[in-house]
Amino acid sequence: MREFTIGKNDAGQRLDRFVAKNLPLLPPALLQKYIRLKRIKVNGRGSKRDVRLESGDILQLYINDEFFDKPSEENLFLTLFQPKLTIVYEDENLLLVDKRPGIVVHADETEKVNTLINHIQAYLYQKREWNPKWEHAFAPALCNRIDRNTGGIVIAAKNAETLRIMNEKIKSHEVEKSYLCITVGHPRPAEGKIEGFLLKDEAKKEVSFYHRPIPGGKTAVTLYKTMESRGPLSLVECRLLTGRTHQIRVSMAEIGCPLLGDGKYGNGAVNRQYHETRQALYSYKLSFSFPTDAGVLNYLRGREFTVEEVPFQEKYFPRL
Repeated sequence: MREFTIGKNDAGQRLDRFVAKNLPLLPPALLQKYIRLKRIKVNGRGSKRDVRLESGDILQLYINDEFFDKPSEENLFLTLFQPKLTIVYEDENLLLVDKRPGIVVHADETEKVNTLINHIQAYLYQKREWNPKWEHAFAPALCNRIDRNTGGIVIAAKNAETLRIMNEKIKSHEVEKSYLCITVGHPRPAEGKIEGFLLKDEAKKEVSFYHRPIPGGKTAVTLYKTMESRGPLSLVECRLLTGRTHQIRVSMAEIGCPLLGDGKYGNGAVNRQYHETRQALYSYKLSFSFPTDAGVLNYLRGREFTVEEVPFQEKYFPRL
């Protein structure tokens, strides 16, 4: 329990607005709930949210200590009263979450609060599985990333051992990720391999494809298979044998079949025709092959997980 004594400069403020100003980490909905439950008291008694505070009033706040901390990137998850997650799978070691296009996985210059990791941490905090105040607490962490405008399965580790093992398995290609995308055009041949070298321009945030080795370039190998074609569009499954920035987007554009909605490597006129502003790309399936020992995660060997729905597939290639 924490106490505040109202001074002359704070007199006249509404109760809820005073608390909101002094506890910026407390979600507005949770603030109103605590006032209703009388966990916020004025002079030892429950009060209405719109009561005007007077100089000398004593506020008693029966609220968890973490809400009194100063805001930082590490505790902004507290501001999410109702975390929004589509969970594909969960156990005591990890979470598999279907990230929707448009949400960033970590904070960047454009978004600090509404990030995937914040929603995951808020979810586990509210389940009482994790609290940053616990001694030796491990902050839930992501094992893989997906671009803001791409959707798909993201792996979140609940403990340090899971993070260590999963990072090793991803690095050694023992975690297989399959993607669905819609291309403008029909790949020829319908199934094949795209091999080349990718060079990233950090200033432009663009990647270029080369057929021969180039200084600074990285090998990129993409397997693809056309699942269906309708009109000018094709539904294509891709698997990455290497994991490079924008690999699928650049590789499919290189063979003349850019992704629908891709504003960087695609066809602007076609994107406008279909009113698409995000690349049609989704990491829809995850397989844990684990041919070598996976320690505490051995039980996942041979398991495969798939998202329930890929929005653009339902829109352009609905299943009968």
